Amino acid sequence: MDHPPGGHGGQDQPAVTQGPPSCYRHPGRETGISCTRCERPICPECMISASVGFQCPDCVRQGSGTGHGATANQPRTLAGGTIAADPRLLTKILLGINVAVFVAVLAVGDHDRLAIDLGLIGTAFDDGHFVGVANGEWYRLVTSMFLHEEVWHIAFNMLGLWWLGGPLEAALGRGRYLALYLLSGLAGSALTYLIAAPNQLSLGASGAIFGLLGATAVLMRRLNYDMRPVLALLALNLLFTFTWSGIAWQAHVGGLVAGVAIAIGMVHAPRAHRTLVQYGTCGLVLLATIGIIVARTLQLT
Repeated sequence: MDHPPGGHGGQDQPAVTQGPPSCYRHPGRETGISCTRCERPICPECMISASVGFQCPDCVRQGSGTGHGATANQPRTLAGGTIAADPRLLTKILLGINVAVFVAVLAVGDHDRLAIDLGLIGTAFDDGHFVGVANGEWYRLVTSMFLHEEVWHIAFNMLGLWWLGGPLEAALGRGRYLALYLLSGLAGSALTYLIAAPNQLSLGASGAIFGLLGATAVLMRRLNYDMRPVLALLALNLLFTFTWSGIAWQAHVGGLVAGVAIAIGMVHAPRAHRTLVQYGTCGLVLLATIGIIVARTLQLT
């Protein structure tokens, strides 16, 4: 990240134009938001929603009491979630589950067997009987989200989870962040189930990661951040999605669309009806996903 030019000038020299301020807790993270109490610049990870504007974690700790009034006015995240001591806890847990499943895949002698048993398949004939989501194995829509076979595959996905997940978890709160991750991954699985060949095997956390990427773009737009970096990253990932062979583009697109829709409901919901709008948005995405799954199942059966 470029730093604003420095130097010392004489009295007659023009003043040097400074760039956007950086978060006082994370130097180098440019931001246009300041704490309403101490007025120090804060990034999305440090922003805590207050009755007016946002406050930094230090001011929240200093201002938090122990009485009933303090509980009623407990600061919230940007999306209204509860402030957590570890803003990356769920991201670490999700990363750990993905890695644990990958280790299990490596530990199994026949890697393809585990992929066939847990991966996303519409319907196929295997080992003397039909398998797949259309044959009642609904769990595949979820288990496939945590399944990887190649080192490069899980490496890319887990890097994306770590980079994107932490700031989103801090900005949304744990419950909303988990809903975003799981619904994006499920939507990616549903679109793959709808469009891909019934016997095509699909697996990986890419749908959920693309949901996080779409949500990051919505969050940055909400905070009036420079959109060019995230749009460039999104364009690059979409380029890889449609040019590399062996990639289930349907999961990427489904996760991206779901992530954008959920994030809009999360960060743009009016304060007076925030919970209703957020739950309603997640419910609509879930209903649409279930509708796709049911329609495809009826088509295949």
